Amino acid sequence: MSWIVLIASGMLEAVWATALGASKGFRKPLPTIVFVVAMTLSMVGLAIAMAEIPTGTAYAVWVGIGASLTVLWSIVSGAERADVVRLLLIAALVGAVVGLKAVS
Repeated sequence: MSWIVLIASGMLEAVWATALGASKGFRKPLPTIVFVVAMTLSMVGLAIAMAEIPTGTAYAVWVGIGASLTVLWSIVSGAERADVVRLLLIAALVGAVVGLKAVS
């Protein structure tokens, strides 16, 4: 169950990171509210997962999921361009997250 909570928390990290950018320095209310709610839930989930998953592993997986999804969303939304190197690096990051799960 801790791994499911950790994965969901990592996904929420991508939500709050995207909302943070959309808030334009906290000047837009809706993205700011989404940021605060998603960040709070993400941190609570990370804390819950860390009760059973070692801190280093949990944090690396949380960041890896959040970073990968944030970049993928940026590519899909057109904010960043997709190129072979960028996609290979995201694949390597996802591979590292899967590897951490495999050795835990």
